[in-house]
Amino acid sequence: MAMYPRFAKARVEEALSDTRVVLISGPRQSGKTTLASDIASDKIPFLTLDDANVLRSAVDDPVGFVRGLDRAVIDEIQRAPDLLLAIKNLVDDDKTPGRFLLTGSANLMTIPKVADSLAGRMEVVRLLPLSQAEILGKQSDFIDRAFAGEKPKADHMIVGGDLVETVLSGGYPEALGRARWSRKQDWYHGYLDAIVQRDVRDVAQIEQLAIMPKLISVLAEHSGQLVNYSGIGAGLDLNHVTTRKYVSVFESLYLVHTLQPWFTNRLKRLTKSPKLHFLDAGLLAAMRDVSPEVVRKDKTSFGAILETFVFGELRKIATWSEQNCSFSHFRDKDKNEVDIVLENRRGEVVGIEVKSSATVSASDFSGMRKLAEACGEKFVQGMVLYDHDQVVPFGENMFAAPLSCLWGRS
Repeated sequence: MAMYPRFAKARVEEALSDTRVVLISGPRQSGKTTLASDIASDKIPFLTLDDANVLRSAVDDPVGFVRGLDRAVIDEIQRAPDLLLAIKNLVDDDKTPGRFLLTGSANLMTIPKVADSLAGRMEVVRLLPLSQAEILGKQSDFIDRAFAGEKPKADHMIVGGDLVETVLSGGYPEALGRARWSRKQDWYHGYLDAIVQRDVRDVAQIEQLAIMPKLISVLAEHSGQLVNYSGIGAGLDLNHVTTRKYVSVFESLYLVHTLQPWFTNRLKRLTKSPKLHFLDAGLLAAMRDVSPEVVRKDKTSFGAILETFVFGELRKIATWSEQNCSFSHFRDKDKNEVDIVLENRRGEVVGIEVKSSATVSASDFSGMRKLAEACGEKFVQGMVLYDHDQVVPFGENMFAAPLSCLWGRS
């Protein structure tokens, strides 16, 4: 299988130089173990909790397990969360940076005792499936350019049928290595089955485990839409409280993300509902049984998957961007909306709208203009990303830009 560059590597190495514990956190099969092995090489002991004997030792005697370890890589740490308290005590006694490099397939920061025990001692670096920039071997500076107010730029055009194939393939290395579409989709279904059967138990006490595969299928139909927990749970006889709890389990396993609404005191009539996204377009396409052949016959199935793809690409680029931005969506009561809103720590805002067609008109910027109005001078740039190779200005700081800008460099 091809080895791809991981642009989060520099951030992990920098964190190890000044932080006691570093956690590479992301979904299973996104390449965390490969990256940790690459960083550790032969210099640091590598312990994986996917090994039954190692796991038993860690669970039975967490203090004894880490005692005497000067430095170590511990893989799949969510399988023995009590190890984290033992690690905390060890790194409090010896504050040398870079003592532990951990990987985890669950967002450990959603577990209160974990978040408390390693506050101030651990840096978390997200590693999502491969970005298109990593597949092409070119480190994208899309987010940094956008916040600098620079005109969008694309230098490796992917349009039309090639774009559809790129989007539907997703970013998991194992799936990318399979040539036929049915084989890619088989991999995604097997991947989901394995997570539901095994990892869900590691992160939560779920009373109705058998319902989880059905729930993730229902969520696939809602990707790109506003979240209505009552509506999602209705067909499964789940109330909105239980549905919300179960969705948060999938969120902690990096399968889905609830994108919160953007808010400002200047506008009172804003939607309060979050929006649901899958974090990988290939996984979503497999769950919806959408292949390039399906899109060729009817493109209506492509829009929501493309929006998920763009959201995922931006989340990946953010892991190595200098901006440290938060993500949200904008929608007012008149249904003016912007798919993705990026906001940096200075409160500056970039808006991204996603369109699967090759044409853009002024009306596609109606939500963007409302967002710009609400932000005032904090609005830096708005883009409608579309299936074309031309950058077209649509007023001050507004552009129609090729989707290929997402993997461009200045």
